[in-house]
Amino acid sequence: MKRFFVKVKNILEDKIIIKDKEKLHYLKDVLRLKPKEKVIIFTEGEKEYLAEIEKVLPYKIILGIKETKTPYQGALVKLTVACALAKKSKMDEIIDKLTQLGVERIIPIETERTVVKLDKEKKIIRLKRWQKIALNSSQQSQRSKLPIIEPIKDIKELLKEKNYDLKLIPTLEEKGVPLKEILSKIKPKNILVLIGPEGDFSPCEVKLAKIEGFIPVSLGDLVLRVETAAVSIVSILSYVFSTNYHESSSNTHEFKNVRRKNTI
Repeated sequence: MKRFFVKVKNILEDKIIIKDKEKLHYLKDVLRLKPKEKVIIFTEGEKEYLAEIEKVLPYKIILGIKETKTPYQGALVKLTVACALAKKSKMDEIIDKLTQLGVERIIPIETERTVVKLDKEKKIIRLKRWQKIALNSSQQSQRSKLPIIEPIKDIKELLKEKNYDLKLIPTLEEKGVPLKEILSKIKPKNILVLIGPEGDFSPCEVKLAKIEGFIPVSLGDLVLRVETAAVSIVSILSYVFSTNYHESSSNTHEFKNVRRKNTI
């Protein structure tokens, strides 16, 4: 069954109204969806909807909500990845892969050795592009919550972020603690991971990170590219902290019939 993201503001009582031109084109002209076909709608809220197409009009599609559910929320921990800017296609790939792996927040960062330099206008354009990639990847991977893609930050600003009970910085600048050893000693709920540029973090950046509570970690003896390092550590963390969908209460995740007043 096809799955789509719709903003909460487009859900009115027992109806969902789609007016976005790009989404309309995709539903009408690409997928050629017709009345009575069913789709799954997810939002930035805490609900998912099983909906049936009622009307396909020139400027909007009207769907009726048949059932609703509280979706599976994924990993036991919230994972944030702050990744040094990589070249355009590589950064796109990183956003795509981290979204599929369930990362909650993705923060592009500028470091001393970052090669990519963007002006204010290009930063805005790139952010919109990344948010669109994250949306498409969320729909494809059937995750129930969109990741937050934040504007580009300077690493010194990022290092001061609080509210994390585990902060990791993979680096070759010094001998890091094996990731397995750290995870065997702590059960975090909110993790922040830094991913450096191709030339790694500078000694000064690693020093500042340690002052702010980051733990240097080792991902092995091989030197990894930015996109490989990001996917590698997130895959490990996701595996360690993921929960099994089928072990969750079936009552929580089953669609439930809803009866609402028709306001359309």
